[in-house]
Amino acid sequence: MAINWFPGHMHKARKEIKNVMPQMDLIIEVLDARIPFSSENPLVPGLRGDTPLIKVLNKRDLADPAITERWLAWLQRERGVTAITLCHNQRQEALDILRLAQTLTAGPHPRTRALRVMILGIPNVGKSTLINTLAGRSVAKTGNEPAVTRAQQAIKLPDNILLYDTPGFLWPKLSPEACGYRLAVTGAIRSAVLDFEDVALFEAEYLLQAYPDRLRARYGLDPLPDTGLGVMDAIAAKRRFFSRGGVPDLHKVSEVLLNEFRAGTLGRISLETPEMVERELREAAEEEARKAVEQAARKQARPGT
Repeated sequence: MAINWFPGHMHKARKEIKNVMPQMDLIIEVLDARIPFSSENPLVPGLRGDTPLIKVLNKRDLADPAITERWLAWLQRERGVTAITLCHNQRQEALDILRLAQTLTAGPHPRTRALRVMILGIPNVGKSTLINTLAGRSVAKTGNEPAVTRAQQAIKLPDNILLYDTPGFLWPKLSPEACGYRLAVTGAIRSAVLDFEDVALFEAEYLLQAYPDRLRARYGLDPLPDTGLGVMDAIAAKRRFFSRGGVPDLHKVSEVLLNEFRAGTLGRISLETPEMVERELREAAEEEARKAVEQAARKQARPGT
């Protein structure tokens, strides 16, 4: 199942951001450290031009530290990009972002106006919490559901910095397809539009391949099943999650798998690596090229063409 979520307010936010971005001196994009690529908005490079960009890998404490280090190096290959990590409850680290912003925009002459900084981030990556930390007060709404922020606002920060908060927005087509699933697992897509069991199955299959010991230890699965569905059935048996007739209650299993991942109960886990993403991008490009060839062949075969 392809997962996409692009409601009307996101389309509006995208247009508003495009209009004001040329006025910005620096951009901060907040990413989820567990999925730096999937939470990175592919529309941003085309919108920012040459404006310096700080990519903040937030929720570092939930991600696999070894994989996060590889992501930092991967992200900084892009021109004008500085990548850093952040743990959501570290106020001093958050304030260091403002000092970094001043350094990256320093010029030969003193600034005569406020430093204009735009902060971006897809839903549920912790952008609003970071803003409140930087401001030292509650100025941005926070919540466990994505898309809490619906309108732009300008926030005055210390050291003559004006921070432009923007609504979190995704993009019309989530590609490669696995990106949509990873966003769903982390909670970036509203639950009402998801098939919980489908998303949890994706998570179970990934954990089985990348973190089998976490599954074994957390759910007491010994021996470990060979498939994601087998993992879900085994968890149902262990936790006694059964519906009428003794059928495994996979919806309840799905809630446990997703909630425990999001809370960090399963440990520090990353859902993607740079190598995995590069392979997926290559495969997606090959698939698009194949479809284009087939479409051209069908067009050529039509009578009268």
